[in-house]
Order: sequence, then C-alpha cells, then structure tokens
Amino acid sequence: MKHVCISIILLFSMLAFSSKSYSHNEFPVLEGPYFGQKTPGAIPEVFAPGIVSINGRYEHGISFSPKLDEIYFSANKKDGVTDIYFSKLEDKKWQQIQKANFTKGLKDEEMHPFVSFSGKKIYFTGLSSDLTDTKIWYVNRLDNAWSNAIKLDSPINDDQVFYSNQSKNGDLFYTNVSKFKMYYSPITNGKFPKAEKVEIGIGIHGFISPSQDYLLVNARNNEDEGRKDNDIYVYFKEKDGAWTNPINLGDTVNSTFDETVPSITPDGKYLFFSRYNEEGGLSNFYWVTTKVIEDLRPKV
Repeated sequence: MKHVCISIILLFSMLAFSSKSYSHNEFPVLEGPYFGQKTPGAIPEVFAPGIVSINGRYEHGISFSPKLDEIYFSANKKDGVTDIYFSKLEDKKWQQIQKANFTKGLKDEEMHPFVSFSGKKIYFTGLSSDLTDTKIWYVNRLDNAWSNAIKLDSPINDDQVFYSNQSKNGDLFYTNVSKFKMYYSPITNGKFPKAEKVEIGIGIHGFISPSQDYLLVNARNNEDEGRKDNDIYVYFKEKDGAWTNPINLGDTVNSTFDETVPSITPDGKYLFFSRYNEEGGLSNFYWVTTKVIEDLRPKV
C-alpha cells in the first residue's frame, strides 16, 4: 500500500550504501544515551546503521524519552505495514528492538510516536490501511508498561491528521492531512479543545522546538532551478508571535534527495530527519547537531 507519509514525497531518488543488520542473537552491546552512538557534529550522519537505520525499509518519525533511556520510531518495508518499534536502556544496556503494537489491532498501522516531556504519554498516529481514518492516539505510562491505546478526544481528530508533537508547555502541533497545513492546539486543563492553523506559508511534518521559539517543517525546494525534492526548513518565532519566512537549512543538511519528518531530541541538542537516499527511494534516519539551526537564527 502507499503509505500516507510516503505519498506526500514528490520525488524519489536512488543511492546505495551498505550496512549490517543484526539478528536477535547478534544484537550488539550498546551503552549510554542515543543508543550508544557517537554524537554527530555539523555534518549529518546515519543514526545507528544496521540497528535502527536498516537498509530495505523506510524509517520516519523518531522520539526519545526525556531521560534519553527509551527510543521509539516507526518503520515499514516498501508497500508494507508501518509499525512503531522501541527499545529501553536497562542495566546500562539497550535491549533488543521490539514492535510496540499499542492499538492491539484496532488500527491497521501505527506511526510517528512522540514521548511527552513528562514521559507519561506517547502520542502517535493510528491509521487504516485504506488511509480513510488517520487520527492521533495516545497511551499512558503504567508502572512498567503502557495503557491500552486511546483515540484523542479533541476537534483535532475531526480531520485526517498525523505527526503530532508537543512543546514543553504541552501545546500540541500536528499536520492536518485533509488541508495539507500545519495546525496546533493549545493545551487547556490537559485537554485540546480547539484547533488553530499555524500561520506559516509552506511545510508539513512540522516539529515544534521545546520552547516554541522555532518550528521545523519539510517542504518542496522551489528555490534551486530543477530541484523538486523536499528539504528541511526552519521558522523562527518573532517577538510579536509571528513566524519568520522559512529558512532552508542549507546544503550541509539538505541534499538533492528528499529530507523529511524532522524532530528534535528532548535536550534540544540534536536534529533527526529521514533522508530518502537508499536504493529504491527508501529512507534512513540521519542526525546532526542543532547548532545548524542556531546558526540561522536572525540576529536581534
């Protein structure tokens, strides 16, 4: 099936690179934050190649718990079902990656997990295989597990929506697929009673920074002649609450391939995104320091 997230990509390109994937018995010993990976600088690097970023499938939408001791992400093979996968840091070692299955079959597919800053909820997208029912769901943290999945009771779900994420104050940002625009819902007493359009010009798969001082999106590159691929852009919030014009993150982050589904780690240090440069137009996770964003911030 054509996946919602994939169907919005306007151009697929091809570039092969090799990596090794691990069976259950071969799962490596990984210690420390970020799955034990060496942290990147200003040049994006593949995240956990052969472990999280595995050739032969799409990876899109990744989230870490506030303590950086849990990882959740979505992935699917080409024309395959999308699932959420996770791993936890236990006894100082990351455990074998497992499938989450939050809805226990209530939805055909699950994707785009986001762990709240409290660590007590995971928001995610639950969708039907025919793409006619794409909504925001969540689970609550129990002692050592997660609750049954609950569809968010909010006007947000009156439309087809996906890729929800929160700022530290709890406001929920998401993409309205029906309108192909960015929306958000201010949190009120733990609820999301209204949906408001984010006043920006272009971009979907929006991800809000922890303090809401910038918003990342992916959008088609129409600036360079002959380019039709998706790039990551940033909007900065001005003093009056308005957003700046979109700023392309530049060719150190963006390439001639599609870059989509940006996210920021809870500590604000790293930008994650998907790059569709694997053979067959498939994607891997890349990560890079958020200094590449700060370097673009307008000077006051």
